[in-house]
Amino acid sequence: MRERAANHGSRRAREFEAFVAGAAGRLLHAATLLTAETDEANEEAQRLLTAALAHTYAEWDRLRGEDPYDHARQELAARFARTAWRHHKARGGVLARLSPQERLVLVLRLYEGAAEEQTAAQLGLPVERVRAICTRATAAMRSGRPGGPPPPAHPRPTAARPGEVAP
Repeated sequence: MRERAANHGSRRAREFEAFVAGAAGRLLHAATLLTAETDEANEEAQRLLTAALAHTYAEWDRLRGEDPYDHARQELAARFARTAWRHHKARGGVLARLSPQERLVLVLRLYEGAAEEQTAAQLGLPVERVRAICTRATAAMRSGRPGGPPPPAHPRPTAARPGEVAP
């Protein structure tokens, strides 16, 4: 009986190690985007990922038939959402100008490719709210400004022709 348990434990460990070898890089990048850290200084992202992977390992046997990556990603997002207040300060990452909620929605929708419905269900938000957050955050990233679309364009002043006074 002990031998069977030992074999099961070592097989479980090998399976999980293989999963981490294949998925940890992408999950760490997602965590780094969420925490708005840089790739060089991402201690919070590493802590977040370690906790999510520990939880995934604890539930490894119950994941039969489920996608372990999806489970780890959901755990990562849930842990980030519970601790988002810690990640409100900009740390220089590419998504630093966004709020934690905007970062979470963008990472799930655009980086991870989760459907609006899946993202909404995971975050406990209506689909329309997820869509609005994603649109606002995308506009903010495109404009280079936090919190929304760029200001309205002002017409350029026209140069005065010779003999005229400039407006």
